[in-house]
Amino acid sequence: MNKESIMQDLGSGDEKCPFTFNFDPVTFKVGDLVSYRVPDRFDDFPFVGTLLAVYDDHVEISPNDPTAPHLRMRGTRESRPVVAATEISLEDTACPAPGQASSDHNR
Repeated sequence: MNKESIMQDLGSGDEKCPFTFNFDPVTFKVGDLVSYRVPDRFDDFPFVGTLLAVYDDHVEISPNDPTAPHLRMRGTRESRPVVAATEISLEDTACPAPGQASSDHNR
């Protein structure tokens, strides 16, 4: 069973994953949906992103966050790109990360 089949079959019953991911870094192209991860912050939790740029050794990913459409993250060029937590600006998010205080909450 390939990774796409595994992702498509997640869920219960007849539910299918609403996304079709590209897990082949050799064929990555701008506009592809990828399942990326941020292991130094969220372990292996899957996130959905869109490739904005593809280079020989890395990719640039949009997290598709409507509150931060300008956000671009650098990720590794592998089947499930790895994004460093430092690429994610918590200032751009509406909620603080677990265990983090937002500047708005400290006033």
